[in-house]
Amino acid sequence: MSDVVAKRNPAVVALGGGHGLSASLSALRLMSDRLTAVVTVADDGGSSGRLRAELGVLPPGDLRMALAALCDDSEWGRTWSSLLQHRFTSEGDLDNHAVGNLLIVALWELLDDPVAGLDWVGKLLGARGRVLPMASVPLRIEADVRTGDALETVVGQSRVAVTHGRIEQLRLVPADPPACPEAVQAVEDADWVVLGPGSWFSSVMPHLLVPELARALHETPARRCVTLNLSSETGETYGLSATDHLEALHKHAPGLRIDAVVADPSAVEDTEQLADAAARMGARLLLRQVRRGDGTPRHDALRLAAAYRDVFDDFLGDVGSRAR
Repeated sequence: MSDVVAKRNPAVVALGGGHGLSASLSALRLMSDRLTAVVTVADDGGSSGRLRAELGVLPPGDLRMALAALCDDSEWGRTWSSLLQHRFTSEGDLDNHAVGNLLIVALWELLDDPVAGLDWVGKLLGARGRVLPMASVPLRIEADVRTGDALETVVGQSRVAVTHGRIEQLRLVPADPPACPEAVQAVEDADWVVLGPGSWFSSVMPHLLVPELARALHETPARRCVTLNLSSETGETYGLSATDHLEALHKHAPGLRIDAVVADPSAVEDTEQLADAAARMGARLLLRQVRRGDGTPRHDALRLAAAYRDVFDDFLGDVGSRAR
């Protein structure tokens, strides 16, 4: 592939889980069809947690959401996306199960191959990209959380996500899980790797704790972009500034070089401080309005796609000055 074609249709790997990863994928699919989502597999709550406990499978929920985000904006894509996300409401065992979770797990049982199962769901939906688990086994997240003078260990993604203490250290159980080989290869072959937005400790940073995947993220020739969240008003990042988010990332992966940081000005308390923190990781800060116009702390797909295009084209200045 020529450099010009690759630049306009880059190979992009997006890391994360849940609504945050859906936001980045909804933007990235507007600018490339060479997309791979590498998704956390530590969910232990809701429909995913029940299926994981009952069948011993990877939790399918975050994988389902990524597939739904990659559906084309056509009648076919919108219909299948809605079907994947549909949840049953009943007085029985099906209550709150998502159709997509059941579909994914059924294919895993038929094919005995998680990656093949996800690829088949992607074909059914006409997904604009590929969805892969970050590890080949289900994971458990543990966090050391400080509340005042007390330090406690919080176990499980569903509990870490809603903790109101300050998370000081994050761990995975098992500590040395096997990475999904296809995910490692995708990172090694990428032009860009995008981390965030999303639940910082329970969805974004766990990728840096899977040894083989972490090695690939450090050694890949791809450039790396961090997308910051729009709010830290609830849950695991309560009270953390935009700079705190970057510093937490740096603490858990001090050798990871970042090339660009995307942030909405409305979510930045101190622009100079954030720019300095980005520079310490090797990155330039790109301030762009990427929030939806309705006032909710959610990313707008078109605005975020425009920001990513500026990043990928090296237009990181306020007036489009090239970074290099």
